[in-house]
Formats: sequence, C-alpha cells, structure tokens
Amino acid sequence: MMRKTTTEQTISVQEAIESRHSIRKFIQQPIDQQHLQNIFELVQLSPSAWNLQPWRFHVVTDVNLKKKLEEAAYGQKQVTSAPAVIVVTSDMEDVLTNIGDTVHPGLSEEQKQEEVANLSAFFNGMSVEDRGQWGLNQTNIAFGILMTAVQGYGYASNPMLGFDQDKVRDLLNLPKHVQFAGILPIGKPDGEGYPHHRFALEKIVKFH
Repeated sequence: MMRKTTTEQTISVQEAIESRHSIRKFIQQPIDQQHLQNIFELVQLSPSAWNLQPWRFHVVTDVNLKKKLEEAAYGQKQVTSAPAVIVVTSDMEDVLTNIGDTVHPGLSEEQKQEEVANLSAFFNGMSVEDRGQWGLNQTNIAFGILMTAVQGYGYASNPMLGFDQDKVRDLLNLPKHVQFAGILPIGKPDGEGYPHHRFALEKIVKFH
C-alpha cells in the first residue's frame, strides 16, 4: 500500500532515532489524521516470526477516555497532555482463530493447508499464557518501529509500562488473554526532554 503524500517532510531513520526523547508534556494540537494513517502503514510492515502479526493498536483521542486512562496509569499527566494515546497490545488468540489469514497468498493450496496445520499444532501445544508471551515478544518489535515512525513524522512519544492492566482492559473492553506491550502518548513536544544518558558501547556490545 502506497502512503499518501503530505505537505510535512519526514526525517531520516537515523535522525528519528538520534532525536527521540521521552516527552511528558505536549502542545495541545490535534495530530494530523493522514500522519496517523502513514505512521501505521509503516508499522504495518514490522516483521514477525511466521508473519503472525499479533500486534493490535488502540488509538485513544477521546478526552474523557484519556482521563480514565490517566487514572489507570496512576495519575501520570502525559496521558491527558498528549492529543493521542496508543495502547499497544498483543492478541495471539485472535491470531490462532484466523491463522489462515497469516499464510502467504503465493503458496499453493496444499502448502497453505500444511502451514496452517503446522502452526495450529505448534501453538495449541502451548498454554494461553505462554503463547501470549510469545506474541508479546513479537509485538515489542512493532512497538519500537512505532516510536521511530512517530518521531519521523515530527511527533514525540513516551513509552509507558506503569499502569493497571486490568483497568485498561475494562476501559477498552479487551479480553483477559490480551497482553500489553505498553501505552504510548504521542504529540508535538512542549519542551526538549532530558539529554540522552546511555551505556558505552563496550558495555552493551560484544563482538565474537
């Protein structure tokens, strides 16, 4: 799917990664809907094992719902400060229910049936919790690409894991098995955030 052009220029991947900071206060300005569409078309291209694509994104812009999300996030103000909040989830049960949709259409019918049978046998041999964790590991890949795409379109973000998952499930009417990768408030930054403080490469990279 080709993305529609916009009047605002995006920045390079390197610039997006280098310029990204966690922002907790945002300018009160709605996010361009076409930009949101473009961002998710990029995130849609995220890789996953067996192409299962377990990620699901819930974009919250309703003021009253954001207030309730802030309460579920222990009063963290960035939730209501941001014009949009993306709740990033993983739903492996939905994947398994529709497992045929993940199989590449270029395969023959026999290959498709074999792929569906193999995937179904593999994941049905796991508990709901274990395959939920498997899907969450894949969803975290898309979460990282989401933050980079958001930055690339000139918006800031703040990844959050501090929230009451049961309350968020109730607010969004999500099944119990759904896993949370995190909450991501996004918008135009009101401030620059803190300078990067990262470990030296020698600590995190080993060449073998």
